Amino acid sequence: MSNDNQNPTTTTSTTTEKKTSPFLTESLPEGIAQGQQQTLGQTANEAAGSIPKYNLPRGAKTNNLGETTHFGYKTINTEEKAQKVAEVFHSVASKYDLMNDLMSFGIHRLWKRYAINLSGVRRGQQVLDIAGGTGDLAKVFSREVGETGHVVLSDINESMLNVGRDRLLDAGCSNVDFVLANAETLEPFADNSFDLVTISFGLRNVTDKDAALQSMFRVLKPGGRLLILEFSKPVFEPFSKLYDLYSFTALPIMGKIIANDSESYRYLAESIRMHPDQGTLKSMMQNAGFQNCDYHNLTGGIVAVHRGFKL
Repeated sequence: MSNDNQNPTTTTSTTTEKKTSPFLTESLPEGIAQGQQQTLGQTANEAAGSIPKYNLPRGAKTNNLGETTHFGYKTINTEEKAQKVAEVFHSVASKYDLMNDLMSFGIHRLWKRYAINLSGVRRGQQVLDIAGGTGDLAKVFSREVGETGHVVLSDINESMLNVGRDRLLDAGCSNVDFVLANAETLEPFADNSFDLVTISFGLRNVTDKDAALQSMFRVLKPGGRLLILEFSKPVFEPFSKLYDLYSFTALPIMGKIIANDSESYRYLAESIRMHPDQGTLKSMMQNAGFQNCDYHNLTGGIVAVHRGFKL
């Protein structure tokens, strides 16, 4: 799907005229759309042996991280990670849903349904779906909150956001905004704006996870809840070894055959292994201010749903 002439600004699905989301405190910066920017700079980047430079919302500037961090199993400069992750998801965006079905044998749909059931979302509520990508959760939330509620589908990657926007517009979701935003800052959104904040299979790709959790806490209303659906650590050792074999053998092969991109899916497998385990993530949520935190293992701990409240 082409990104030509797409601006990283807030849009609504009810009209072609651009309209400001009620949750924004400031407009998002204008810039060249990712797909267009890659095309314009592709020759220079290839010559320099570097990755394309994507127009991304700025991240947090904290002392949480050192000069280096991990990108899968590789150690890279912290400032480079967001660009490298952008390259991965720009590459996989068009095949993302198909690959999810193949890689999980369709079970990801059950994981998401379980998370939605835990969300406690009700009619009239305000929901922020971070790293919402192709819009699986946002589509359901749009129906659940109804005409008096509102959903914001947010992603740092414009290619993914474009796919989600097209899907939800085709589905007639008229109560959804689409916002390009960085999870580390959630800069466009005002304090105490949302009843529910969710992030599904996106937190492990965030460079500064502590900053992201603090931003999620900030934009939640008192009494609101955070729901994190993410790959985690299998709880049974024999199962863990079989899972490793599948992840590092089958996933890159499927990525090569279906999406013509084995390296992106190798990174995705590595990023899962580098993500904090269930207990560590729960402690990080508590450090960000969340209370009554818990988690629920699914499929033997391959995936976990973490939940916390802003009281």
